[in-house]
Amino acid sequence: MKPSLPLSALVAALALAGCSASSAPSGNAAAPATTAADDSATTCKSGITLQLLGSGGPISDDARASSGAVVWIDGKARLLIDAGGGTYLRYGQAGARLEDLDFIGISHFHTDHVADLPAILKGAYFLSGRHDVALVGPSGNANFPSMTAFFDREFGRGHGAFEYLAGLSGGTDGLQLSVHPSDVNVASPVATRVWQGDGVTISAFGIPHGDVPALAYRIETPKGVMVLSADQNGSRKGFVDFAKGADLLMMPAAIDDDADAQSRFLHATPTVVGKIAAEINPKMLVLDHFMGRALKDKDKNVATIQRYYHGPVYAGRDLSCFPLSH
Repeated sequence: MKPSLPLSALVAALALAGCSASSAPSGNAAAPATTAADDSATTCKSGITLQLLGSGGPISDDARASSGAVVWIDGKARLLIDAGGGTYLRYGQAGARLEDLDFIGISHFHTDHVADLPAILKGAYFLSGRHDVALVGPSGNANFPSMTAFFDREFGRGHGAFEYLAGLSGGTDGLQLSVHPSDVNVASPVATRVWQGDGVTISAFGIPHGDVPALAYRIETPKGVMVLSADQNGSRKGFVDFAKGADLLMMPAAIDDDADAQSRFLHATPTVVGKIAAEINPKMLVLDHFMGRALKDKDKNVATIQRYYHGPVYAGRDLSCFPLSH
């Protein structure tokens, strides 16, 4: 991988020439979302590629969809990580098909990471054949449900908010997905293997997001390793060990270094992100979860990260693509 360019130079170069999947993440990493949607058909569906559905946060001032990403494997969007507001639309724009989905991983139960899950799953009424989907999420606490409790509250027969989708539990009542929810103990000192198939292994590990139970996901593939971190403050040292060997590390870029104490309790500052990335030393660092306030100082925050991590840093946008394979 070529040495990282300053963000301003990267944006200028990509705007002029674009970028193919064979050399670096696709040009839609820095392009407007409309261009990203046009480009994704060729650049995202080859090999094994991470595509961001949403790169924004919980406030609409960022003018982006909230958190969500798919992993394309040989032309099919097999994995979905998070489903925040707006990802339902982006899922369709990306060309992802529910028929191809095998695994859904939810990082935590803030709305900007899970609000569109019911909308995406409702598509199960319109599939041509039935298949199974694993649905994984964190254990709960007094303020947040576990994945299994959340699924029951949303879709439980006789009491769920969307009871008319209760057939998701077994692929019945006209729904062609059989969804299998499970919980991962966020306090476990070791990673938990949550899915395996076709040479791909997914593990989950608890990360500190204030008092919110949250997970990061490690996706090991024949072409390399992705580690996708949702919101975290960076205080759990075990995350570095969990992410070691990553070819692609995704970290949130929600706040600035001068953020208040409550924000730092929930989120890692650019300095913390840079230090974590330097320890893990991935081949590529992808930033997402940009809130409006962080977007105002994006160049400054990326420069702060690059003081510590000297590999390529990419500021993700909705529908931008980052291939592992060439």
